[in-house]
Amino acid sequence: MKAAKYIVSDPEKSIKSKQTIKHTSEGIRYLEAIDLYNPDITFSQREFGSYLIKLANLNEIDTLFVNSIGDLGLTGIDILETIENFSKLGVNIKAKKENIETLNEDGSKNKLVNLIVSFMKSIYEQESKRKKLKQIKGINLAKLRGIYRSNGGNKPKLTYEQFINKDKNQKCLKELKNGESIRRAAKLAGISLGTCVKIKKLAEINGDLNYHINPGPQTSE
Repeated sequence: MKAAKYIVSDPEKSIKSKQTIKHTSEGIRYLEAIDLYNPDITFSQREFGSYLIKLANLNEIDTLFVNSIGDLGLTGIDILETIENFSKLGVNIKAKKENIETLNEDGSKNKLVNLIVSFMKSIYEQESKRKKLKQIKGINLAKLRGIYRSNGGNKPKLTYEQFINKDKNQKCLKELKNGESIRRAAKLAGISLGTCVKIKKLAEINGDLNYHINPGPQTSE
């Protein structure tokens, strides 16, 4: 037996990522590889995950011990693909928690485990496809509503006409035209002072707001 044991360690524990040669109570020599848990990378991207795949390709391991099959990947589909890949390379995975082996003693695939893996993989792939389609549908719907752009989903800029024709902005402009102060116009229109200042500035630039100085009382000489 050319064995290896793969362990995923909690980063908060004092155990560090490392590999060590050890022996079982029966005297079987094996490689123990410890990776620190990382929620952002797949099994093949992990330091010792990729190393074990390399050893399997070189036919240097034929048995892989794990505490749980959950240690073999980031997501359900990643775990199942890892199991499939090791099985194709002739590596028998022995999971302690689930009490299963992926290969039989003669090296053939465990039919029951293989059936479960294939079944679960189909479910995960279908779920992944459903999520992607739902995301695409949401983006397309947002584009139709004009609230999503290719620049990261920012709202499109409004034209002056679109901005000034909003109900509250129209009310504010009307009050400004009536001679109300910025603060008073903002209060009457129910908008912020900053928005009122913007309305005043844009209205002046676009010729919608002109101030006329009313003549004072006339006196006769």
